[in-house]
Amino acid sequence: MPMLEGKVAIVTGAGGGIGREIALAMALAGAKVVVNDIGASLTGLGEGSATPGEQTKAIIEQRGGQAVTNTDSVADWESARRIVASAIDAFGRVDIVVNNAGILRDQIFHKMTPEEWRAVIDVHLNGSFYVSRAAAEPFRAQGSGAFVHMTSTSGLVGNFGQANYAAAKLGVVALSKSIALDMQRFGVRSNCIAPFAWSRMTSSIPAETPEQQARVEKLKRMTPEKNAPLAVFLASDAAADVTGQVFAARNNEIFLMSQPRPLRSAHRGEGWTPELIAEHAMPALRAQFLPLDRSADVFSWDPV
Repeated sequence: MPMLEGKVAIVTGAGGGIGREIALAMALAGAKVVVNDIGASLTGLGEGSATPGEQTKAIIEQRGGQAVTNTDSVADWESARRIVASAIDAFGRVDIVVNNAGILRDQIFHKMTPEEWRAVIDVHLNGSFYVSRAAAEPFRAQGSGAFVHMTSTSGLVGNFGQANYAAAKLGVVALSKSIALDMQRFGVRSNCIAPFAWSRMTSSIPAETPEQQARVEKLKRMTPEKNAPLAVFLASDAAADVTGQVFAARNNEIFLMSQPRPLRSAHRGEGWTPELIAEHAMPALRAQFLPLDRSADVFSWDPV
């Protein structure tokens, strides 16, 4: 029996790229799929279009699956509730939510505008909350459900010019962990994937210097469908004991990512003054300081 037979999945941002590949893979695994996509530009600006979502739906149906489209925005509470309602209206239930919808408004921090900040937070972080919160009600009632949230190494590790995106994506990790803790007693699981792929979301990466060009060439070898098997597994009953975790998928590699924990401590029974911190605490802790890494620094080897 296919791993998702009898289940209903919502995949946001499923009109292309990673979202489309996850929607297609979940349909092939037996799920009925709500293909959500507003059909806007990478920045979220301009007129929306139902075409990207309809194209994903058509592929699913050509392969013998079932799907419906939805063009509501994740970035609005009532709109997000309509996304979940569309699954119940079409298929009678919802079992899986993949929070994949995203936009980019890259800008160096000291030039970033409040509008650029809010737009990205609204889609990635608020959108993940809105859709998850809407689905939490049927999940709780039926005693089961799986959330798969897309995070990013831009938030987990760091990157230039993406304060808005990085903050949102690290916030998604904390949101996922909170969902996992709060809803475990209802049989609901929540995990994150940091995907690596050449898609619309990465096509804006600069490729001006030889170093940047080399990085882009590596990314182009990592196609979006490489992330789909992990998403299908995490959504399936085979992952019944997997929750609150953060994974990364990079071509043929799967990583379990660390979560913040104490590295080292310094103790002084009489307490600390700023001077004593400078003299004793910082020298004791400094060996464990983390460098100002970017994702490309940590994942520096060629994908295989």
